[in-house]
Amino acid sequence: MPSMYSFSVPVFQRGLQNLSVYLDQIEAYASEKGIEPSELVAARLFDDMLPLSGQFQRASDSAKLAIARLAGIDAPRFEDKETTVAELRERLKKTQDFLATVTPQALEGSETREVTISPGGNKMAFKGEDYLTKFALPNFFFHVATAHGILRSRGLPIGKMTYLGPLG
Repeated sequence: MPSMYSFSVPVFQRGLQNLSVYLDQIEAYASEKGIEPSELVAARLFDDMLPLSGQFQRASDSAKLAIARLAGIDAPRFEDKETTVAELRERLKKTQDFLATVTPQALEGSETREVTISPGGNKMAFKGEDYLTKFALPNFFFHVATAHGILRSRGLPIGKMTYLGPLG
């Protein structure tokens, strides 16, 4: 049976790498259309949703916090102040750097580790495996998919294969 590590760290790393590709796409599209990339970084699907920058921040937070909780270690703290492509790129790099420090051994036994979170003030307790599969991964991909949707709604030529990334 695959380990908790194989279902978490590499999955988060891949999703974050795909977000990095979106940053390349933003720069190319903005240059082609003669717009400021910051317009896209601030774009939203709806007024009551986070902008693109917020989607990147939440994806970053979801990845690093999930792994830290499962490993029983502290996650790095990042301020949510990114407003440029360069700042989002740096945040993704710092998140990737943190994930790279976590070994498969650090997640051994984490499937039964108790994880308690309080989203929106609602306390929720999980066993590690349920936390990863029922909350952390779906939450992460919600933000990645929402970032994709924001960029598509602004006309970027991205599709499902951009979202999925390299398959080989």
